[in-house]
Amino acid sequence: MKQLASLFVLAAALAAPQAHGQRPDAVRGAVDAANRWLVPADAGDAAATWDQAAAAFQAGVSKADWTGALERVRQPLGAVTSRKLVSSEFKRSLPGAPDGEYVVIQYDTQFAHKAHAVETVVPMRERDGSWKVSGYFVK
Repeated sequence: MKQLASLFVLAAALAAPQAHGQRPDAVRGAVDAANRWLVPADAGDAAATWDQAAAAFQAGVSKADWTGALERVRQPLGAVTSRKLVSSEFKRSLPGAPDGEYVVIQYDTQFAHKAHAVETVVPMRERDGSWKVSGYFVK
């Protein structure tokens, strides 16, 4: 649970809006991965979000702990009514995370029970070159 809190703290530390990063190819791939990951999150399938997450994410939090945490955060908000990409920034270093390739993505999201929220999704490049989500936060 301590590592789960670290993932939320990491995302919270990155909550300031940013401009598009200097690696458009990486940003595009990471945004696509984030959008795919948000599909099961929006459908209430927290277990699938863990299955699709980065290896570092899975190593940091158990599937059961993540499922419970995401459900506690998302269920009270209700269904997503709109989501708009606001920013994405390529980074090689993030506080509390090993150096690598990350894209910090923020969405302006409206939920049925919350008119304005900022979702931060942080995909990272895996060893095989794919992008997978390593952090998620709703504020």
